[in-house]
Amino acid sequence: MAATHLQLHLAASLKPQIHFHKAKTFATVNPTKFPTVRCSAAATPTKRSYNITLLPGDGIGPEIVSISKDVLQFAASLEGIELKYQEMPVGGSAFDLTGVPLPEETLAAAKQSDAVLLGAIGGYKWDKLEKKLKPETGLLQLRAGLDVFANLRPATVLPQLIDCTTLKREVAEGVDLMVVRELTAGIYFGEPRGFGVNEKGEEIGFNTEVYSVSQIDRIARVAFETARKRRGKLCSVDKANVLEASMLWRKRVTDMAVDYPDVELSHMYIDNAAMQLIRDPKQFDTILTNNIFGDILSDEASMISGSIGMLPSASIGQSDKANPLATILSAAMLLRYGLGESKAADRIEAAVMETLNRGFRTGDIYSAGNKLVGCKEMGEQVMKSVDSSIPAAV
Repeated sequence: MAATHLQLHLAASLKPQIHFHKAKTFATVNPTKFPTVRCSAAATPTKRSYNITLLPGDGIGPEIVSISKDVLQFAASLEGIELKYQEMPVGGSAFDLTGVPLPEETLAAAKQSDAVLLGAIGGYKWDKLEKKLKPETGLLQLRAGLDVFANLRPATVLPQLIDCTTLKREVAEGVDLMVVRELTAGIYFGEPRGFGVNEKGEEIGFNTEVYSVSQIDRIARVAFETARKRRGKLCSVDKANVLEASMLWRKRVTDMAVDYPDVELSHMYIDNAAMQLIRDPKQFDTILTNNIFGDILSDEASMISGSIGMLPSASIGQSDKANPLATILSAAMLLRYGLGESKAADRIEAAVMETLNRGFRTGDIYSAGNKLVGCKEMGEQVMKSVDSSIPAAV
């Protein structure tokens, strides 16, 4: 039976994200967003040797994937795990090499591997390409090709970074929430879409927000199961007062709640949810939402931690300015959720916490009194902490 897949997407520099798929494991750093991971929800591992496809991508991608690979390899070796790697092009770098953002060979390699570690995709260099050739189109094709339908992004404010947040301390302190975003349907994939001319002769652009019952049900079940493993509260976000797709969404989610009597379900309109996420983020435990709303809310949630992450425009051509922690934590999630190797994942997560406890910070999360380091040195410091026998305090 095929393992359930997850994709992990780390926003800002410390925000992991998970995507469910029905076949493999995948960890990535999003183009204009941040790191992501696609992982299979494996149970007890049946083997100790795994094939991993590396997709460095564009901009800061090659740098942070290289560092994360080193940490991943070291942690795995300490637990007796053998990892074999294959590097393939994707995004703008793939277009430069092959003329398309997602070569068939790259998708095939991703499907055949046990896990995929993806770096950053996109950049100004490719902005003027036609849509089908843009790096971001390659990312959407990758998600669709792997059927990565659920994105889980936790947003937790770490004590070490509480002073970095732009929110009041009393608002941000103690935040621990999970955004569950549908990833392969909705307005980003709906048909018809395109350009045309209306009855007045004006040029128009149009897209279609469409969800089927099966698409809603599978993401809703992931959200209910996630909430059940957390604090038992699920808030479904929609626009059911206006959109028919949201009306069906709310009906299906409400109907499914009968199967989860231990989960407290609530509903919230997207505009109110965007406000409440900043006003009082601690009211949320697990948030379920569609593709476009989740795209916005998950990035908003990532900022509660105080780290702005690395925008492509600030990262391209600026070596050693990136923060590798998101991708390193993506690698940990790849091990835990994709390969079922929890002990190796524990080593990486504890190493990141220990590195932060020792005061090392990249520029995006730096504050007075800490040690400002670049991407490479941050990776080296995490490596030093990986084999530490002393658990890191969170």
